Order: sequence, then structure tokens, then C-alpha cells
Amino acid sequence: MAHRCLVRRLPVSRAPGGAAAPSALVGPPSRPHSTRGASPAEGERGGAGRGGDGVRGNWLTLPPFDRAVVDGAALGRELSRGGSAEPGEAAAAAMTALKWVLRCCPELPRSLVQKLFRLRQVRREFSEGSLSDVRTQTVDCRLKRVAAKDSINFGDRIYLPITVKEFPSKKRECRCNLEEVNFVRGLVLHKDDAIIAVNKPPGMPVQGGVGISRSLDEVAITCLKYDHQENPRLVHRLDKDCSGILVMGRTQTSATFLHSLFREKTVGALNNDSDSRKRLLQRKYWALVIGSPRRSKGVISAPLGKVLMDNGKSDRITIVNNSQTIPSHHALTEYQVIESCHGYTWLELSPLTGRKHQLRVHCAEVLGTPIVGDYKYGWQAHRNFKNWQISNSEESFGKKLKGRALPFGLDLDNGSISDERPRLHLHSNQVLLPNIALALQNTQLSSGYDLSDLETLELVAPLPPYMQKSLDFLK
Repeated sequence: MAHRCLVRRLPVSRAPGGAAAPSALVGPPSRPHSTRGASPAEGERGGAGRGGDGVRGNWLTLPPFDRAVVDGAALGRELSRGGSAEPGEAAAAAMTALKWVLRCCPELPRSLVQKLFRLRQVRREFSEGSLSDVRTQTVDCRLKRVAAKDSINFGDRIYLPITVKEFPSKKRECRCNLEEVNFVRGLVLHKDDAIIAVNKPPGMPVQGGVGISRSLDEVAITCLKYDHQENPRLVHRLDKDCSGILVMGRTQTSATFLHSLFREKTVGALNNDSDSRKRLLQRKYWALVIGSPRRSKGVISAPLGKVLMDNGKSDRITIVNNSQTIPSHHALTEYQVIESCHGYTWLELSPLTGRKHQLRVHCAEVLGTPIVGDYKYGWQAHRNFKNWQISNSEESFGKKLKGRALPFGLDLDNGSISDERPRLHLHSNQVLLPNIALALQNTQLSSGYDLSDLETLELVAPLPPYMQKSLDFLK
């Protein structure tokens, strides 16, 4: 399957590219602003002064709020709901003190920022001035407590306790050699000012955790940052053994935009409004399953819940019946049969909601056709299935290949249905999403930009070699 990345573009004017929003504690360019260091002991009061962003006495000063800064979450909601009424104004009106702190300080955990607000340790500056003559202005700067949900106005500055500077970065940079950098950059399917999409190889975890030394989100800091000041941010997940398209935001604004689109897509699907969401954001997977569904296409609607096993050491996602008392989340999946052959079936799966292991559980427990290589949810089907052996005439085809020495210990050649132990055959094949970069650019240029005319990006990722080998073998 050839490597493809298709982009449907509308004729639009493009403004000169601007620099990406800086990351930790360095916000958008700000106008000169009078302020001076203040502390609670001084009655939260300061005299006139002049200086840039940074440390002021016992406080860490964030950049002043600028209406030109777009709230990605608000813009994503506006786009998801099909509206086009002044998205720039809606974004500005929706900016709260909590959102502004999280935007300016992406390295601080949300839980820590919320705790600072609960403990009333966050301040906002406001000024009281009097004009004595045309050349002299007296400014009196005060700091007042601000709540997380308080709206902030143009020019407002937020102050945090100086101790937050001691908090370590949430993500550590993963050192990579030149071969590893080139390998990861070779996975890139699409890159613009707002997003970067890669064809994630199977076997590489997306996020770090216990027992995981190198994950894609950490590797991306070294390999996929390019000339941007901010690190790429995850906006959705793929299982470690799943392959295919993974989209990351390149800025805080684009990441919140994408988060909002994924969230609104799930909400829309649960409200029986999946058709409009399908046109806006759509993901398609290819899966090879054991057996064949009774119907060639349909929609799976079944709630999923998590069950703890081994005294809490592991968990398993399962279909939850009304009689069960464990918490559950509703999940929707569209499926369509592509081809059936020799006891296997290729399915195209479109998740309308985003639940953990949704596709794997729906295939195994609802359709009764577990995905090849999914030993967690289809171990019994794999044990009973007798069609792994190939004929003698094709014995050479099934020989275990000496895997290419790939970075990060990856092996992409072995694991087809002709091998002794097949790997998970689940691949994120296609993603349709709005052109986030164009939306952010035009929203900043014009508050009345019509989001309904936004172009669509179509990303397509080729199958990994072992899945392509299974496809060729069944043909």
C-alpha cells in the first residue's frame, strides 16, 4: 500500500507565518505594562514601574491577556456545532483565569494550578490612575485574589507564587541518536503550523508509564519539535500494539482545539447527531478478524466498563449489562466488511466515540469476531482456530524473516497470519479533520471568519509490513 497523504485545499489567502506561542511562562507578545513587585506583606499594593514579564518580588508574573489570543477550546466547540458567528469574540469572552494560567504555563499540571486557585494563592493586577495633566499620569497598581472561573479582561495580568518556578517539567526530553531521529521523522505524514501527524509503528507506546522507558510523546520532544518553541502535545491515544495515524498539537492552542473536536465528536454521537460529526472529524481503522460478522455492515451500540483483575494489578474492559452495577460509558462503532477469505475477514471500523479498547471489545464481544493477535480479548478464539498453518507450497512465504534492525527495538516484518504467533492486526488507516492551522490563522485575521467553509485534511497511513503481508497472503 503506497504511502499517501491527501490534502483537499480551498483557494485562500495566506498571511505571513508568525512565530509559535512560546511555552513555559512565556506568553504572547505583550504591550509595555506598568507594574512593580508586590507581596502580601505589602498589602498587595505597588507603585508605578515599568518592566517585562517575569519575577516580581514574591510573585511570578504572567503575560497580560490579549484579545488577539484565540481560545482553542471555544473555537473547537464553535466549529463542532456548525456555527460561524464571531468565533474570535466567543473565544475572548470564554477566557478565564484558569485557562490563561494553563495556556501560559503548559508545564504545570492542571491539578496543581487548580489547587493554587483553591488555596487563594493566585492574584490579578488592576490599576487605578488619575491624569494630573496631559504629560503626567499617576498609576496605582493593586493585586487582588482571582477565582479560577473569573473572566479576565484585556490587559489583565495574573500573578502566581514564585515557588511554582521550582516545579519540574512534566515531560522529560528523551535523548535520541541521529538514526532514531531520522526514523521518527520518517513516520511523519503531515506537518503544518498547528498539527503534526505520524504513522505510529506497532510496539511503540504512545505515553510513558511504569516499565516504559521510551514513549512516543517523550521521543517527539527531541525528534518532532523542529523549529517550534513548544513541544508536540498528545490529543488522542493509540494502543501500544496498534499502528497508524496519531495526531499531535504543535501549540497549546491547537492542542486544545483538537481536544475540543474529539470531545464534541463523542458528545454528538451520544446525542444521535453522528452524521454532522462524521463529516467534521472521522477516523477509520482496518482490522483483520477471526470469523465473519452476521451482517456485512452496521452500528455497534454497547456500553463499556472496566473490571479489575488479579487483585487490582490489571484491568479488562467489558460490555456492561443493565443488571451490572459497575460504572460504564456508552460506546458507538460503525463497521463494514471489506472482504472475507479462509476464515478471516477484513473490517473497516469507525469509532464514533473514544473509549479505551472500544474497537477490540466490540469486535470480540459484540460481533463475536476477535481481532487477529488480540490475545487479551480473543485468547479462546485463537486457541480454537486451526487455520494458522499454511500449505507446503507456500511454506517459504511463511518463514520467519530476520527482522530489520530498527531503532527502539521495533520489528515490523514479523507477526503476520503466516507466523506462529500473529501480532495485533488493528491499524488506524484514515483520519479526516478540519485544517486547524487555517482556522486559527483566519480567525486571528478576521473575527467573522466563516468556519463552515473550512477545508478538510485527509490523512492516510500505509499498513505496517506484517499486516500488508497478511493482506497479500489472503489474496
